[in-house]
Amino acid sequence: MKTLTAQSRLQQLTKEPTRISIRTLIIVPFVIQIVAAVGLTGYLSFRSGQSSVNDVASQLREEITARVNQNLHSYLATPHQINQLNQEVIRSGWLQVSSQEGWVQHFGQQLQTFPTIGSINLATEQGEFIGLGRNESGSLVMNLANQANNFAYEQYALNDRLDRTSLLKSTARYDARTRPQYKAAVVAGKPTWSEVFPHITDPMLIISAVEPIYDQQRQLQGVLQTRLNLSLVSQFLGRLEVGKTGRTFIVERSGFLIASSAKELPFHRHGNQTEKITARESQDSLIQATAHYLSQQFPDLNQITREQQLSFTNWAGERQFVQISPFADAQGLNWLVVVTIPESDFMTQINQNNRRTLVLCGLALVGSILLGIFASHWITRPILQLKQAATALARGDFDQHLSINRRDELGILASAFNSMVSQLQDAFKALQQTNEDLEKRVQERTTALETAHQKITLLNEQLQEENLRMGAELDIARTLQQMILPKEQELQQIPGLDVAGFMQAANEVGGDYYDVLTSHNGLVRIGIGDVTGHGLESGVLMIMVQTAVRTLLAANEQDPVKVLNTLNQVIYENAQRMNTDKNLSLMLLDYSNGRVSLSGQHEEMIVVRHDGEVERIDTIDLGFPIGLVDDITEFVTQRQIDLQPDDVAVLYTDGITEAESPDHRLYGLEQLVSIIKQNYHSSACGIRQSIVEDVRSHIGDQIVHDDITLVVLKQK
Repeated sequence: MKTLTAQSRLQQLTKEPTRISIRTLIIVPFVIQIVAAVGLTGYLSFRSGQSSVNDVASQLREEITARVNQNLHSYLATPHQINQLNQEVIRSGWLQVSSQEGWVQHFGQQLQTFPTIGSINLATEQGEFIGLGRNESGSLVMNLANQANNFAYEQYALNDRLDRTSLLKSTARYDARTRPQYKAAVVAGKPTWSEVFPHITDPMLIISAVEPIYDQQRQLQGVLQTRLNLSLVSQFLGRLEVGKTGRTFIVERSGFLIASSAKELPFHRHGNQTEKITARESQDSLIQATAHYLSQQFPDLNQITREQQLSFTNWAGERQFVQISPFADAQGLNWLVVVTIPESDFMTQINQNNRRTLVLCGLALVGSILLGIFASHWITRPILQLKQAATALARGDFDQHLSINRRDELGILASAFNSMVSQLQDAFKALQQTNEDLEKRVQERTTALETAHQKITLLNEQLQEENLRMGAELDIARTLQQMILPKEQELQQIPGLDVAGFMQAANEVGGDYYDVLTSHNGLVRIGIGDVTGHGLESGVLMIMVQTAVRTLLAANEQDPVKVLNTLNQVIYENAQRMNTDKNLSLMLLDYSNGRVSLSGQHEEMIVVRHDGEVERIDTIDLGFPIGLVDDITEFVTQRQIDLQPDDVAVLYTDGITEAESPDHRLYGLEQLVSIIKQNYHSSACGIRQSIVEDVRSHIGDQIVHDDITLVVLKQK
């Protein structure tokens, strides 16, 4: 019935006119793919160029900024080093503050040693001023103002021996104490920088490293000043290659221009007056546009606290890359270094490559379409022959033979078709036999799955019983563990001590133990321990320890060696009888009248004294694990610790220090010590609460895998 249906459907298809030929189906997708590939290639080429420009611009800006920062740090460190050297000269008594002639020779040697320094000056609290510097031609000149010349500012030319040869400039009465750089040093009281200011006689911007001079009674004697000519910074910036037309400039937080790579002065001259300008007043169009953009982005330049890379489009529609980086030093300098590079510096070659790529893509597109038409004709002709033979075969005509003499895939397909015709009947028979075999295998597999299902059901029932049994054991262990803990009212009745305890059982119940016992003679015995492993056995072993400790205290046994060794023998023999390898760490504290006798091996005891000093008592040499060997007498020792009023001692188990956060970080002993130290002024309950809350915050919503036990003692 299915064969007849297929034959009728085939006859219907052969009678219907073909709407889309296979040749069209081959050519059209081929052309679409070529067009898409060419378009995508062109687009990716363009995007790759854009990405390359961004990467290169970013790297260049970072490199230029790093070089500028490095040069500035080196250039600006020298003046303060010179001031420190001159302070040492004064402290050593080699030169006095008032020894102007001596300072001339000393300053001259320093200027020859440090060629980047503009001038070195000393102004006294009496109004006298002496300094050596370089004029516009680079020659050394001396600047002088003292009582002898009625405090007029005089500049002299110097010969090679630093002797005065001629008077170059002179101004009316000059008081260095009124200058901003002098006031800046006095206000700061330490090494600092002056504001950037114009030179009093020469057309330049300068900045002074200033440092006040004090005598042994901290009386102000004067101010050391080492000046830098900021035009040297502009010269360095001008030597940097920032693309082809890029610019680098430095501004103050107020917006005033310090230096730039442009061939312009960072100030205006009005007669003999020099005035600073802002970057927006620069004659360089790129610096001006960049400053205008930054003022729009950051109305207050103090908002810029970190290095930033930005970009903007200028009035001509050209994109500009900008990097702005804060620059500061230890003496209070706070500038901004700006690097700006036009995108056009990188795009010329990339645009040429894009045009070349588009031409090549167009040629490839035309060639590919022509090749596709020829290839489709060559491919579809044998396919049409195969279609006709297959149609006849579907109608039941097995007398079909294809004569396609080709060695490619279509030739192989024709040979396979011819072979298929002769083998088709055998295939039908084989298919029928295969179906019978498959049905038999399915039946066998179904039987096997039913048997496996029965076994799995039985195992699930056994597992449920085991889970119920283990849950009951854990509930018993958890209940017993809580029943034998000391009650809050017991702890409050202990004389001399403020005691607080805490224990939270793990999900699988561990073997943590702590107890606080009082003997009839007033001795307080505090114990804390941790049994290895989890489950009912650990809980039972913990109960044995508690019972043995209480029994020995009731028997008035106070020798720590006998107490721990007797306890060890009991636990060891019971562990052998239980056929278990569990043991425990145990520490006992005997307290009486402010003195603690500590014995047994356990975690460190943390002591925070009333003045906040922290002591960590290591117990590794005070005992041996309980229940591991039958005799531990030779390992047990004792240590005495005195507690003063308000001293705090904390005992704990590794369930606290090894508690894990969701990202698998351990809580750690350092964190525990830190929390104790932060809260040691609180009561024992308050300290306990702070530790427990911090540990729970560290663990989060995770399952608690180990008991958390804590005992806090505070001497009253």
